[in-house]
Amino acid sequence: MSIVALARDAGDGPGAPMPRTGDDPGTALVDAVEVRLTKVDALADPRDAACAMLAVADDVLVDWAAFRGDAPTQATREGFRLLALHRQGAQDLPSFNACRETCREIVYHFNLLRPADPGDALPAEDAARTRVMMGLLVRHLALFVGGKMRSARVGEFCCASRPIRQDD
Repeated sequence: MSIVALARDAGDGPGAPMPRTGDDPGTALVDAVEVRLTKVDALADPRDAACAMLAVADDVLVDWAAFRGDAPTQATREGFRLLALHRQGAQDLPSFNACRETCREIVYHFNLLRPADPGDALPAEDAARTRVMMGLLVRHLALFVGGKMRSARVGEFCCASRPIRQDD
């Protein structure tokens, strides 16, 4: 069974297929996220970049649900699908909670870059730093989920990749 493709970027629109590399779905997921985040880097407006990075993070967890044979939820939690998808992914898998704070940090950085009141927008320098951090958090989520696709033991002790390194 193949993983659900995820390529939503500036030119492709929702649900466009994500490029795959090799037969390992975890590696394919991480590679696809890198491709998408590279395209996000080209966006000038930090608000647009925040939306694009949140969509990538959502899609990572959509792929996780599909990998497990679940239908991804359309629900939201605290106003974000990402948090509902995380909750769904961790329902019967306590070790998946290792990425809970990563998901919450992505939401936090999204809110910093897209404040409800435009008067609360970050200064350009702070927005640039926040944008970089949000990108790192999305990569971290993809690396965790990609690792989890390779080894169910990932997340048993924080989000360390030790089970993968031991298998290699």
